[in-house]
Parts: sequence; structure tokens; C-alpha cells
Amino acid sequence: MKLQDFFPYQLAQLAEAVSRSVATVYADRFGLTRDEWRILAALAEQGQMQGSDLGPHASLDKMQVSRALARMEEAGLIVREPSPHDARARTVKPTAQARKLYRKIVPMVEQREAFLLEALSKTEREALMSAMKKVRERALQDLP
Repeated sequence: MKLQDFFPYQLAQLAEAVSRSVATVYADRFGLTRDEWRILAALAEQGQMQGSDLGPHASLDKMQVSRALARMEEAGLIVREPSPHDARARTVKPTAQARKLYRKIVPMVEQREAFLLEALSKTEREALMSAMKKVRERALQDLP
């Protein structure tokens, strides 16, 4: 087997290249890490979330979430409050500063996404999205 031809490796390489390309928008201009951006986007989408729900929603592990939340809280982007439903849990909310930052970044990352996808025809983009969905569903199935 050649590593360069192995599907999981190729997919990881693609994901890393795309992630780095998009990260130039929020990292270079706004000083956010990939993990902070994902959490910011999740909170913008959901309004507020339990800290424990951020990891699965943003595809981050507990340590990544914890570190990102600490940095974001220090930067004034989030507040953490006790959950009204579970005394052990914390609810994470974006601040007005975070919402303003998110609104500033979104058009830029959407522009970057469009630039990347312009390499494909409309039919190719649709096929890519469909193929990714099918492979993701298959990957989530239990192994035989």
C-alpha cells in the first residue's frame, strides 16, 4: 500500500489544506485559532450551549474545547454561567463582542469557501457534497 494513495490519508491531506486556507481569514486577521473559530460559529448558530455539547458539535475533543474556552473567556468573547438544568454544567454564551466579530468574519470565510469551490463545476460540487455525505454515513456505521 502507498500512503499517498490511501483514501483516509488523501482525505486528511485535503481537510488540512482546506482548513489552513480558511484559517488565513480568521487567524491572520483576527487572531483566532481553528478551535476558537469553530466554537464561535457553533455559538452563533445555537445562541448558547452547554460546554459539554460544544465538542461534539464542533468536532473537538474536551481538551481542545477547554483550552479554547479559556482563551475566549480571557479575550471577552464568551461568558460561562452555571446551567439552570445541571449544577455541574456550565452554559457558554457569546458576548456582544463575539457576535460582532462573527458577523465580520462570516463574509470573509464564505468568500474563501467560494474561492476553493470555484475549482469545481456546479455538477462536481454537488457530486462532492453527495459523496462526502455517503462516506460520512458509512464511516459512522458499526464495523461488521
